[in-house]
Amino acid sequence: MDEMETVIFGMISQVGSARSSYLEGLRAAREGNFEEAEAKLQEGSETLANGHHEHHKLIQKEASGEKVEIQLLLIHAEDLLITTETLREVVTEFVHVYKKIS
Repeated sequence: MDEMETVIFGMISQVGSARSSYLEGLRAAREGNFEEAEAKLQEGSETLANGHHEHHKLIQKEASGEKVEIQLLLIHAEDLLITTETLREVVTEFVHVYKKIS
């Protein structure tokens, strides 16, 4: 596996873990366990930041003049990053809603 693939798979791994944490937080909030929900949101945000860090490596590489080859795997990783950022916002709002209705 080359350096590019290592970075991409690191990104997918971190962002995928963040996505799982957000969904676990949503389920916890639905069950009324808001302390766990908040912990899962925090965990997801920390892991998502790690995914951003991996993505930033590619941006730095390109900014330094190196060619970054666009691959289907990179597109998938970036799609996962964007949708997970959106999921974070939606889950955060749902946790607030669940708190208000309980």
